[in-house]
Amino acid sequence: MVQGRRARRGLLVANPLAGRRSADLIDAVVRHSSRRLEDVRVVRTAYPGHAEQLAAATADGATDVLITVGGDGTTREAAAGLARAHREQPHSPGAALVNVPAGTGNSFYREIWSDRPWPDALDAALSPGNSRVRHVDLLQIRETGTPVVLGTGSGFVAEVTHAAARHAGVTGRERYRRALDEVLRSTKPYPGRIQVDGALLHEGDIHLTNVGGGRYRAGHYQLLPRSVPDDGLLDICVMTDGKHLADLLELSRSGRHLERPGVLYAQGTEIVVERTDGEPLVLEYDGEPETGDFSRCTIGISAGALPVLAPLS
Repeated sequence: MVQGRRARRGLLVANPLAGRRSADLIDAVVRHSSRRLEDVRVVRTAYPGHAEQLAAATADGATDVLITVGGDGTTREAAAGLARAHREQPHSPGAALVNVPAGTGNSFYREIWSDRPWPDALDAALSPGNSRVRHVDLLQIRETGTPVVLGTGSGFVAEVTHAAARHAGVTGRERYRRALDEVLRSTKPYPGRIQVDGALLHEGDIHLTNVGGGRYRAGHYQLLPRSVPDDGLLDICVMTDGKHLADLLELSRSGRHLERPGVLYAQGTEIVVERTDGEPLVLEYDGEPETGDFSRCTIGISAGALPVLAPLS
């Protein structure tokens, strides 16, 4: 989608099993977007990877805007496919992404639109005078080739992600609050090593790492308060103080955890997280548990790979 050009043709990709599980929300988004688009094609995802396939197909140039209705997982799939479409057709205007939050954490939506109600955000996104195309960075886990929008974490962050999956009956950010309380009672450090652009950042006990991406995780926690989604850099936060982990997490709601001992922060273009005892890392990415059996994770970055409709300022 060209900057300032009115979007006419939209593809709405909806995850009917997202956190809110609301068919009414999907219908409302269809009605709302139809007021500003001449044509809206709606597809409900039917299997893992479906959103990525649909987004990749926008390389044919027949779509101006890709609207996703779902959580961060749906957004990640759509982002991966959309980035592939733009790689395949680099000289085509292509489609830009706008996300309507319907998941558990909805951190990507908050990263772009803050806490703005989705109808207002969608109105702005589809009005060329009220939005812009922002070319957001994508991360990649090198060992698996997995694209990542928000970030990837090990230790406590990943344990909370696994625990949240067990609270299937709870929706929204409350799901992560319960998982966090559960994991805080049992979490332990792992022996690890962190390198940023080849330089050693930390070696020893690790309670939490988060690499991104975006400032927010689980919708509430600004683990990476200095992160800018289109600056071409990875940010990493490492917490080594398990005794005060709960306090540090509470402080991270406002980014004040960086002022405390036991917190390390750095930026670079390639970050390696290792578990030095040879055991597999417990990892997550964009709120999804990583099931790979590896003790070393290398995170790289593709600068400006994802076109996103965003506020003017």
